[in-house]
This record gives sequence, structure tokens and C-alpha cells, in this order.
Amino acid sequence: MKTAADNTAQTVPERLRSSFVMKCGGSTLAALPDSFFDDLVHLQRDGRQPVIVHGGGPAISDTLTKLGIETEFVNGLRRTTEEVLDVVEMVLAGSINKQIVRRIMVRGGKAVGLSGADGSLIQAQPVANRAEVGWVGDVTAVNAELIGGIVDMGYMPVIAPVGIDAGGQRYNINADTAAGAVASHIGVSRMIVVTDVPGIMRNVDGVKQVLPLVTVQDIEDMIGTGEIYGGMIPKVRAAVACIHGEVREVVIVDGTEPQVLSRVLNGENIGTRIART
Repeated sequence: MKTAADNTAQTVPERLRSSFVMKCGGSTLAALPDSFFDDLVHLQRDGRQPVIVHGGGPAISDTLTKLGIETEFVNGLRRTTEEVLDVVEMVLAGSINKQIVRRIMVRGGKAVGLSGADGSLIQAQPVANRAEVGWVGDVTAVNAELIGGIVDMGYMPVIAPVGIDAGGQRYNINADTAAGAVASHIGVSRMIVVTDVPGIMRNVDGVKQVLPLVTVQDIEDMIGTGEIYGGMIPKVRAAVACIHGEVREVVIVDGTEPQVLSRVLNGENIGTRIART
């Protein structure tokens, strides 16, 4: 069955086909070396325009704590009241987004920071369990023309996952959901998820080795057997969440690897590739 993302992806500007979408958590991006941003800038100058979607959960939690605002999670989603939403927007579209833009510009790149509410970039509706989680949204559409216009001007879009509906209501969007939707709507088949781990690992003869290729079902099986455990579970499930619409695979890589983005885009087997089938 076709989704809105599938239909939109067929009509997006052809110029976006040479772009790629990269998703990264705000805290991970902040910890990456300057060489990572040098690689981003090199790709931009080479015509392979990055489109970045970032998160920032830990920074949101820290700010809420400092402000004395209670926060809780329901099935992995932050319960988002209007008060919490104000902080989400302030942190994601404000401090984290602009920090990323500054780091790109310092290394000689050109970037524009946006939230999904700017130009109705990420259009959203309430999630099914709205009564439990508040103003958390599902993506209904992405303004691919706006992304294309920014790319045409030679700038790298840096997108904070705050959505909006036709009535002006803001929504807190899971960053992985937002990244997958952006990738699908602009018509790319592969996403790169930058983390602080080299990929999905398995013990082989007592030695941990990175698995070059796994399927979504392999991941669930490995979680069930305990081969994927602890903090790695949310990382791989977040990557799986990016696979929908046009996106057929996600590559998990360690952002500290030298020229990791260029190497992935040039076809090198690095990190773990998660395929839909």
C-alpha cells in the first residue's frame, strides 16, 4: 500500500536525488571531532549535499530538570504538554540546531538551521495515543520544495524535528521518525545514522565483530536472544524506525571514524547496513 511519503517522493525535485539524509542525536553531534565536519563540508563542495536531521533528548531532559518541569516517557515517547513543548522547541530549534550550524560554518561549509515548523517543513498530526503522550506527532508530509530550494542556494539544511499542522499547533516529533520521513519524501533510498558505536556487533569465537549486513528481522531475533542488549537496543530500534516509505536501508556508523560519510557514500563496507528485507 502506498503512503503519502511514497507519492510525494515521486514528484520531488530531481536535484535532491544527489543529496543524502543523515540523522544524528544532538549529544553525539556535539561530541564529534572537527574532522567529521570537514568531511561534511567536502561532500557539500563535491555536490553530494547533506540534509541533516538531529535530535536532542538528553539536552531537553537537562533543561526541563533545571526549570523544574516534570518529564516522563510513555512507551519510549516523551509525554509532551504545552509547557514541555516550549522547552522542546527552545532546545531543538534553538541551542542545538544553531550549535550544529556554527560547527559546519567554522569548517568552511554553508548551512541553514530550520525547525519542521518553518515553512511547514514537517507537517504533522497527533499520534494515535494522543491522550497518553500529549503533543507528540506523526509526520503527514514534508515540504521537499523548501529543502530543494535551500540545496539550490548551496546551503546544507539542518532540521530540528518539531512539526506543525494546518492550525498552527506544534508537535514534538521523534527524530528518527522525522529523519525517515524526510529521506522518504525527498526520494533517497539510504540513510546514514551517525552514532558513537561502530555498528551492530556479535561475538564470533569470543571476539566482537561488526556485522556488515542485518535485516530488520535479524535485529528482533538478536534482541530476543540477548545478542543485542542494554544501550544498543534503543540505538538499533531507532535506526529501524527510519526505514519506511522510499527508504530501503539504513547504515549505522561511528562518527569518529575518519571520513566515515565519504567512505559510506563511496561504497565502502563500513558500519552495519540494516536492510528492510
